[in-house]
This record gives sequence, C-alpha cells and structure tokens, in this order.
Amino acid sequence: MKILAEGPAFSEEAGRLAARLNAEAVTDPDEAAAEEQYLRLGADGLSLVQGKMSLRGDFTELLPRITGGHLQHEKLLRAVRLKDLPETPLAVDCTAGLGEDSFIIAAAGFRVILCEYNPLICALLRDALERAKRDPGTAETAGRMELREGNSVETLAALTERPDVIYLDPMFPEKQKSGISTKKLQLFKTLEAPCGDEAELMEAAVRACPRRIVVKRPVKGPFLAGKKPGHAISCRNIRYDCYTIS
Repeated sequence: MKILAEGPAFSEEAGRLAARLNAEAVTDPDEAAAEEQYLRLGADGLSLVQGKMSLRGDFTELLPRITGGHLQHEKLLRAVRLKDLPETPLAVDCTAGLGEDSFIIAAAGFRVILCEYNPLICALLRDALERAKRDPGTAETAGRMELREGNSVETLAALTERPDVIYLDPMFPEKQKSGISTKKLQLFKTLEAPCGDEAELMEAAVRACPRRIVVKRPVKGPFLAGKKPGHAISCRNIRYDCYTIS
C-alpha cells in the first residue's frame, strides 16, 4: 500500500501514517496510481482510491439528518433509546466502519465508543473524526465519539463501565452500509470482511451487560447468530433487532 502526499505540507503526516500502516509514503501521483489501491492525503483529508473510485469519511454529509428536526425521525434512535437513560448515556458501536450510524447516535446525546479492527478503515475513520472535531457544524457531536482500534470482542471485555447500548452492524453479503453509494460500497467491501463468528460477537455483547443490544439487519435478513430479538423496528430496507438484557 502506498500513501500519496498531495504536496509538501502533507509529507510528514503521510510518513507517520505510513509507519503506522506498514505502507510507503510517496509524492509522485503516477507511482501511487500504479497500485490497485492507494491512500491519498491532501487538503480534503484521507481517501482510499481505486481507479476512478474513492472512499472518504465525511460527517458533514450527515448534517441534513441531524438538523431541522430530522433527527427525531431516525429509526435507529427509536431502537437505541431506553427509558430512564442517564444524562449522557454510553453506546458502543462494535462494527463502526466509517462511523455514520455512530454519528447519528452521538447526535442524540450519547457518548459513543467506536470499535474498528481494520487498520485502513480505522485510518479513514480517524481522519474523518479529526476533521469533524474542527468543523463548527459537527464538532459537538464528534466530541462525544471515541475511536478504539482493534478487536471489538476484546474491547468489550476491557470496558470499565456498563454500556447502555451495544450496537452491532456486521458485514455480510447482502449488507448495505448506510450513507455509502453502490460504487463506494464495492470499494468498502474490498477492505471489510464479513463477520467471522457471529455467535462470538453476540456473546461478547451479552457479557458486557448492556441494557440493550441493537443489531442492524437487511429487512429480510436472518437474525444475528440465529437469536430472535424481543422486538424489531423496520424501515424500507433495514431492520433494527432489539434485545433487552436483564
């Protein structure tokens, strides 16, 4: 993997990222473009490039969903909201991806721990979060989001406080990532493998003792690990399966 620094101002940062990802930082666009995929670092942030496709996290694209009264219509929030939540409830997104759903949850006042195991996706997500924290329109929401790179099962086991909600959106062949177009979804899938052990993921979530587990599924998709939820909230293409933990 090569990381293209678009100008001298980004060379040092590209070098640090290359060391973290065991990649090579370059300044020649043709050298980077010779690769099937490469990372591009410039004034608009970090992007993954493959041919004419590129993938970049950008939380400002979600502003129309959290402003002007639109947030109250989000079905995801109907799934994660519980009675008697603390002033700042805690949610853990175990399959963060590019963090779109976490951003919606954080916009509703939750602190959100985002878990992402893939180093490249984590780099894209970290860059998007850093930009969001500098943007006046997204800074407050992004300030409630904390990224933790690594295996979510291990992250759950290491929690020092009980989460109110654990959110699971594991990749599988029929999955559609909210906020990512079809072409970008194809690029995303080259990085993110399907969930290797659904039962392990669900069991780890249960052991963390949240008040609720919410699992995102295609509307006609199977239950995660074959476990039937207490109730579900459906919209056109998506179903949120809700499990209450006593």
